[in-house]
Amino acid sequence: MVTITPSARDYFSSLLAQQPDGTHLRIRIERPGSPTAEVELAYCPQGEHHEDDEVLDCQTFKLFIEANSMAALAEAMIDFEANTMGGELTIRAPGLKGDKPAQGAPLTERVQWVLEARINPMVASHGGHVSLVKVTEENDVLLQFGGGCQGCGMVDVTLKQGIETTMKQELPEIRSVMDATDHSSGTNPYYS
Repeated sequence: MVTITPSARDYFSSLLAQQPDGTHLRIRIERPGSPTAEVELAYCPQGEHHEDDEVLDCQTFKLFIEANSMAALAEAMIDFEANTMGGELTIRAPGLKGDKPAQGAPLTERVQWVLEARINPMVASHGGHVSLVKVTEENDVLLQFGGGCQGCGMVDVTLKQGIETTMKQELPEIRSVMDATDHSSGTNPYYS
């Protein structure tokens, strides 16, 4: 079940007070249970919810929860923390991106999960993506950069300080992370 903290409830109530009467909220997950899952929380005008939505009564408003998103939102908590910039809304859902592969899973599977869950969301902000070419017998990870990463002048920094550091924190058995990309053929690098 989704938990909404009192501060989040108050925050939503103040936002909804500025909307037409009968407006509530609806939450759904795009690609639930996958490393690329994303939360969509939006206004839900009166009568626009789906019949199979679960309804959470939050006293001053209702939160409609898409039926297909229920499993990914099990034990989810929505919180709002006020700060000098206004505040920060956080949604914590342990099942959102599915389960991290077990320690005993093949290294290739665990590397792929780290790429999809941790690395690609970061490089996507620059229009890039990273894919796994292979994991060698010596536990070296060979990656292919694409999109805004291909031909980017900062790719070495991204590789060593971002990707390799993250990979080794998550998977200490990795010896090194290497780039297999032909950066001279990049057509739209983020940094030239």
